[in-house]
Amino acid sequence: MNVSVLSSALEGVHARLVGVEVKIRSTGLPGFHIVGLADTAVRESRVRVLAALDDAGYRLGDRNITVNLAPASLPKSGSALDLPIAVGLLGAAGIYPPSSVEGTMFLGELGLRGALRTVTGVLPAALAAREKGLTGMVVAERNAPEASCVSGIKVWAARDFASVVEHLTGKRPLPVVDRPDDPPGAASALDLAQIRGQTMAKRALEVAAAGGHNVLMVGPPGAGKTMLARAFAGILPSMTDAEALETAAVHSVAGLLRGGGGIRRARPFRAPHHSVSHAGLVGGGTFPRPGEVSLAHNGVLFLDELGEFGSYALDLLREPLEEGRVTVVRASGAVVFPSRIVLVAAMNPCRCGHHGDPRRECTCTPMEQRRYASRVSGPLMDRFDMRILVPSLSYSELTTAGNPESSNLVRARVEKTRSVQVARWSAQGLGEVHNAVVPGQIMESSCAMDKGTREMVARVVDELGVSARGYTRLLRVARTVADMDGAENVEHAHVAEAVEYCRGLWKREPPLQTAIGPMAQER
Repeated sequence: MNVSVLSSALEGVHARLVGVEVKIRSTGLPGFHIVGLADTAVRESRVRVLAALDDAGYRLGDRNITVNLAPASLPKSGSALDLPIAVGLLGAAGIYPPSSVEGTMFLGELGLRGALRTVTGVLPAALAAREKGLTGMVVAERNAPEASCVSGIKVWAARDFASVVEHLTGKRPLPVVDRPDDPPGAASALDLAQIRGQTMAKRALEVAAAGGHNVLMVGPPGAGKTMLARAFAGILPSMTDAEALETAAVHSVAGLLRGGGGIRRARPFRAPHHSVSHAGLVGGGTFPRPGEVSLAHNGVLFLDELGEFGSYALDLLREPLEEGRVTVVRASGAVVFPSRIVLVAAMNPCRCGHHGDPRRECTCTPMEQRRYASRVSGPLMDRFDMRILVPSLSYSELTTAGNPESSNLVRARVEKTRSVQVARWSAQGLGEVHNAVVPGQIMESSCAMDKGTREMVARVVDELGVSARGYTRLLRVARTVADMDGAENVEHAHVAEAVEYCRGLWKREPPLQTAIGPMAQER
């Protein structure tokens, strides 16, 4: 008897339906054969499946068993196919009617005693099931909340294989899991109001959040760069429904949603250590997995001590920052992971960290300063829209409380500014995007300026040697500043503020000194 059970296999952060076709024959040599481009974990499933069947009281004896995983051209990996293979074997043995599995997807790893264990990628599988018109899916109990986040599909939660068999035979139906409530947006661990001083840096971060601009912070150790970066996540608006589902799908593939509740609306904040490998940063491996840049999709990737990261790993970020995706190519094919992020990085001005600091003397030689600055390549530096100077604070600045704004207040302004951008770019057919990702030609046509402002931009471009990409980024930042002011046109003051944020990124000789020089004067 032949039986086909539906399951899925991951292809990047998307799932594709897999038909598990099972055939049991009494003729021929006994054996258990799995075909269909299966990896080692899938081929080993025959051991787990037979042990689980035996524990549940089903012994197939010496039979010739063939399991075909279709389509055969799609690579299959992991242990999620254990359950559909076991279900297919019992169906081929006539234990339950074939109609019991119609329109239902099965996912789960089996233990030797039949326990049903969690697997990765359940959320993309649920999305694929809904897209293909399936009516339900059976998963492990801890995977059920994740799967039930997808509306329009029924999710049954099973503790072990025996309960799945009882469900299929009609003895005891499995419980249907309701969609869990979305958890409240996680409050930022650090509020902007807790950070003393750094008024200019806070203003620049608000601009970066409003326009989705990548930003580099430069300053001496202990000035507050890391605190500002962590507070930055708290001024970003919550994710939309589409963004939350996209991000959750990436986290599901990475195994970060196991046992979780609903879809989180707070934007992800990832801060990998500088010892991270290039595969850990941008994704990869024999069976490609998402890296930190994809786990930060629709959120923030924070690289502290930027100069300490490997130069090869940093240069791999250029494509994700420009294209919003990572393409990992292997012999079996190419896998694409999304990576639309805001990159926030921090670094010292030199090796000792005190170049340009009026209170501490720099001990680095000019050669050491150049060597330290050269760790970040020019092409990567060109991907930053803004550069923020974070100077050390005096005693009076540290002890004067003032009346700093809270993250909630700043976030409200950011949300208002982003709504203006969404309305503008949606009307031009670009969708719900922010200024940082708008193509240069469209951005230029949307930056109406008077004659004096255009002359100012021309002087900046010519005198500071701004590249074509740098010119576009200048317009993007200026457009964001104008949006924050509620201005229809980009005015002289908006361009002037944008130049202050951008000029340190244009000239790199001597490295890092063009913007650090004014540090003492600003104080």
